[in-house]
Amino acid sequence: MIENWLLFAGSALLLAVSPGPDNIFVLSQSVARGARYGIAIASGLITGCIVHTSLVAFGFAVLIKDSPWLLLGIKIAGAAYLLYLAYKIYRSDSSIELSQQKNNEQGVWALYRIGITMNLLNPKVTLFFLALLPQFVIGESRIPEWLQIYILGGIFMLVSLLTFYSIALLAGKAATFIKSSTWFAPSMKWLQILVFIGIAIAIIIP
Repeated sequence: MIENWLLFAGSALLLAVSPGPDNIFVLSQSVARGARYGIAIASGLITGCIVHTSLVAFGFAVLIKDSPWLLLGIKIAGAAYLLYLAYKIYRSDSSIELSQQKNNEQGVWALYRIGITMNLLNPKVTLFFLALLPQFVIGESRIPEWLQIYILGGIFMLVSLLTFYSIALLAGKAATFIKSSTWFAPSMKWLQILVFIGIAIAIIIP
């Protein structure tokens, strides 16, 4: 059992470090705003994974997969939310603020909530968990399958969280060397817009 979990952890690490929309979003936010904001986004994204893991553990993921209209509705809602965020950034100035709140702690919590919402409105995460987690479940184990799913989901979330935090910290440190440049803020503003639009397209495309 332990060997199986270690094998899964290795697979999760390879997936976490592979370039993807979540990595890029954490990276862009960390460079644009600082490491603590990237950490807030990463924490929100991983918190959403708890729900996806629960859907797989209790069979609801199969219901979503087998309900084309429900799946389409979630996809449209997720893409619309991301396009709304892209529009908010487009209408903002080059300070690239996602929130007009002046309190930094409120800004961190706002990004944390955005991370959760982005994750929950992406049905591909649920389908990904549905395809991945059962492959590492041992049918003859004394541990119930639903509990194995939670253990595997927990391993995936821990590995991904540590990876995202590392990205945020490294990008946040790098940002201190380039934030004084005149081209930095406009470039990051458009990068964030492209990231949101790219994730929205990735959600809609089968």
